[in-house]
Amino acid sequence: MLTDEQQALKPNNAKMSARDVNVFYGAKQAIKTVSIDVDMDNVTAFIGPSGCGKSTFLRTLNRMNDTVANARVEGDITLDGENIYAPSMDVVQLRARVGMVFQKPNPFPKSIYENIAYGPRIHGLASAKADMDVIVEKSLRRAGLWDEVKDRLHDSGTALSGGQQQRLCIGRAIAVEPEVILMDEPCSALDPIATAKIEELIHELRGRYAIVIVTHNMQQAARVSQRTAFFHLGTLVEYGVTSDIFTNPKADRTRDYITGRYG
Repeated sequence: MLTDEQQALKPNNAKMSARDVNVFYGAKQAIKTVSIDVDMDNVTAFIGPSGCGKSTFLRTLNRMNDTVANARVEGDITLDGENIYAPSMDVVQLRARVGMVFQKPNPFPKSIYENIAYGPRIHGLASAKADMDVIVEKSLRRAGLWDEVKDRLHDSGTALSGGQQQRLCIGRAIAVEPEVILMDEPCSALDPIATAKIEELIHELRGRYAIVIVTHNMQQAARVSQRTAFFHLGTLVEYGVTSDIFTNPKADRTRDYITGRYG
């Protein structure tokens, strides 16, 4: 049963919903009874001090924790009402629908073109080169990178600047037509100019995909998100409209974190 506050926040078009999620690494509990909705209309930011569980929880949303031998997830997480931890769920297809962009840009050691084409080829989204060309151009345009690389598509993706590499990774995620994009501190390794381009891109992608971003940078959360969730010691302390979280938080722990008393 949702609390009144959760019901008020629950979007009409929730794309993903988590209910009473607990995450364990062996005997250690990293996430404690987290419930939250992610919708298509708003960018959702996860904030909190290092080790608070925000990245761990993000990874539950496309089952990246499956790759950790002693990890265990309890509770319900749904995508369009379907339990993503059900035995019948195809994890490869899930990760195509729920893409991930990591903290450090990680382009494949392939050409710019092949970085984008890899996913669509694996998933059979293009039957001819002309179709693939369209997907590559569209994905790079959506990632705000096309004009910078259109004349060197066969150069290595690893030769790009850090900010360009991160946009390439976003383009790679977009290429398989995801419904959700998870971003785990996507700007932490970038300079301010590259960071500004990523933030502008997030604004442009809003509404086309459900977007969740983990960030240590509270100013960034305030700039790019419309909903903010504050994590502390594995718990979801407060979740609400971003402007309310930063100007009128309900929880003392949220207020202390935002005012710099810890973190």
